[in-house]
Amino acid sequence: MISNLFGEPNNVFQHMMHVPYDTTPPGVYSAATLYKGYDHHRPETFATCYDQAVYKFFIIEGKITTDPKESMARASHDHYVLQGIYDLFRKYDPRQVVGVMGGSAMKRTDDAYRQIVLIAKHLTEAGSLMVSGGGSGAMEATSLGGFLAGRDDSDIDRALEILVQAPDYHSPGYMETAFEVIDKLPSTGQYNCLAIPTWLYGHEPTAPFASHIGKLFCNSVREDILLTVSFGGIIFTPGSAGTMQEIFQEAVQNHYLTLGIASPMVFLGEEFWTETMPAYAMLKHLSETGRYKNLLLSITDDPATAVATILDFQRTAKGK
Repeated sequence: MISNLFGEPNNVFQHMMHVPYDTTPPGVYSAATLYKGYDHHRPETFATCYDQAVYKFFIIEGKITTDPKESMARASHDHYVLQGIYDLFRKYDPRQVVGVMGGSAMKRTDDAYRQIVLIAKHLTEAGSLMVSGGGSGAMEATSLGGFLAGRDDSDIDRALEILVQAPDYHSPGYMETAFEVIDKLPSTGQYNCLAIPTWLYGHEPTAPFASHIGKLFCNSVREDILLTVSFGGIIFTPGSAGTMQEIFQEAVQNHYLTLGIASPMVFLGEEFWTETMPAYAMLKHLSETGRYKNLLLSITDDPATAVATILDFQRTAKGK
């Protein structure tokens, strides 16, 4: 059977030895390992760093590969990264894991970006493990909040003064400013933060702020993990089609109590989620009419209220 799939039985192992990524990585990445070879003082080196070399190979081989050898190599890589993610989760009560979902197009200059940084920082300091998709926009803001945990809140504005020079990932200096923040406002090292990005969206640079970066090839696995493990609740911030998909995927998990827990769904941005993209209004109606069950819905414009909602749930759940 192996010979029928791969020709010579050793071909798959030879292929795995020559791909530009580690097929048996020792767990999750850090910014240093994911961006090995990149010197932010020499921006041209970004194109040849580990992350970009893997992305280019991924595109050449095909986002959906028909080569069983490459499929095996990617599956092996993702398996070991997932083990690293699970090892991190074992250090936390499941209800301490809190997700943030939102758009990659959110700019560093947007008010919502700063609100997310503040929320993630305060929840991290309160003992939560913040989880995001690891890309730009709301995802980067989540990782930045975790990164700044333990520092004074004024350091958020110090970081933003640097970051707003490159408002989004299309802007020149986007990665350089991120690493400048890391240099000038180093993490205290006391807290963890998890990002789970994917090379499927490799055109969006992975934010380097998270202490643990579980970058995967398989986006469907990544999406499922992000929503499934956030037992402590998910904060939905303004986004687009991808965020809308995540909202209803999470609602289904809560409705069916897929993993035995219904966790809070906190919507940040009342006007956005009731008028621009009225997902909250729809879910509220479905919940009140009994079409969807087990939905713990709330909506606010206030970051402190979002934090309090999550912490109240954690305290209540712990007391049961």
